[in-house]
Amino acid sequence: MSAQPDGGLTPTGTIASGADRRRVIFATVVGTTIEWYDFFTYAAMSGLAFGVLFFEPAGPEFGRILAFLTVGLSFLFRPLGAFLAGHFGDRIGRRKVLVITLFGMGVATALIGLLPTYQVIGVVAPALLVLLRVLQGVSAGGEWGGAVLMAVEHAPRSRRGAYGASPQVGVPLGLLLSSAVIAIMSMIAPGDAFLEWGWRVPFLLSVVLILVGWWIRRSVEESPVFTEIAERAAQTKTPIVALFRNYGLVVVIAALVFAGNNAVGYMTTGGWIQGYATNGLGLTRPEVLWAVALGAIVWLVSTWFAGGLSDRIGRRSTYLLGWALQLVGVFALFPLVNTGELVPFALGLMILSIGLGFTYGPQAAFYAEIFPASVRFSGVSISYAIGAILGGAFAPTVAEWLVQTTGGTGSVTIYLAIMTVIGLLATLAFRDRSGLPLGIDHEDEQARSPLQGVGATD
Repeated sequence: MSAQPDGGLTPTGTIASGADRRRVIFATVVGTTIEWYDFFTYAAMSGLAFGVLFFEPAGPEFGRILAFLTVGLSFLFRPLGAFLAGHFGDRIGRRKVLVITLFGMGVATALIGLLPTYQVIGVVAPALLVLLRVLQGVSAGGEWGGAVLMAVEHAPRSRRGAYGASPQVGVPLGLLLSSAVIAIMSMIAPGDAFLEWGWRVPFLLSVVLILVGWWIRRSVEESPVFTEIAERAAQTKTPIVALFRNYGLVVVIAALVFAGNNAVGYMTTGGWIQGYATNGLGLTRPEVLWAVALGAIVWLVSTWFAGGLSDRIGRRSTYLLGWALQLVGVFALFPLVNTGELVPFALGLMILSIGLGFTYGPQAAFYAEIFPASVRFSGVSISYAIGAILGGAFAPTVAEWLVQTTGGTGSVTIYLAIMTVIGLLATLAFRDRSGLPLGIDHEDEQARSPLQGVGATD
């Protein structure tokens, strides 16, 4: 095993070809797009249909709250997926875990599309819905860490942020694809037809997408860092124990960084803004979904740009710029959305998406650089999963409760602003470790704490 001139590694000791790296980028983008298409389709349907279809006896308002609670429930099981994927990803490799999580998500999503509703089988319907949502949560918890490490650990040191942004853009791409498919089905099956059968089609399409994702992912080489670890038989037997013994505080503060982004992002990705606009503002379902799709395009572009920018000005500086932009988006959102007109509504989502991209694009490289190679999969996966619980898990439920309790959206703005500031403060706690070597030969350097004012770990 040898180092590349720019700090990357290859399993054979040679410099990876451009074709190999492009294949990795393509595979991680496609895989995460499919995973998050499934995840976001469920979240959008929670705001548009599930309150009526599965929680009918609770009434329209409380039914929506219950539907959003199932969105949040899956986040509680993300750490389980992260623990399992982290353990096996650090033990048997990144690629195998990615294939398993892809199939887990796809099967759960397709089965949701086949579920009978409450009118057909009563309380068994929401129980089965929750069970399948839990499986989605476990799969999502294991997906992200593997995808970002496949991208970042294949990357040249000088382009780690750009490569790491490739799985990140799969998230807005998943939102874009989900919103577009649901919007098309809303036009094909308008009104009652959407609730009768149209809602099922986006879930059933997951079968085709999963087969495509599997075919693409199986051709990708294992992460060069993990290959080197395996060749040296240097795997940690209990990576999760080692992670929390030596890097527990790092995990918690890294989770808060993501929580600041995730809480704000789940206003759209969690389905809340879709339900609020259609049920409270009178906008039609298709136009709301197309506006969300426009926001997803802006999110995609800003995520990709921010990943590359972090290679030039550092991860920390990019994040700090992102938090400022995100705060602007938070305060601009509801004055535009509450006009009840389509163009301002779309503009509000697009402005918010700029900041979301800047606080999401650098995350893959940032997380990879704060954990040593031997526990890296566990570290990035668990930090991400905990951050999702603290941030986005119940953000739609909180937003719905605040609006119903206060009668306005001002309290939601305050909530999102507080979460943004938390993300900012957590970012300030870290040193910038952009470009830190990721290979096993540099484990001692990686083991030094990334936190400001904290010495090296034991």
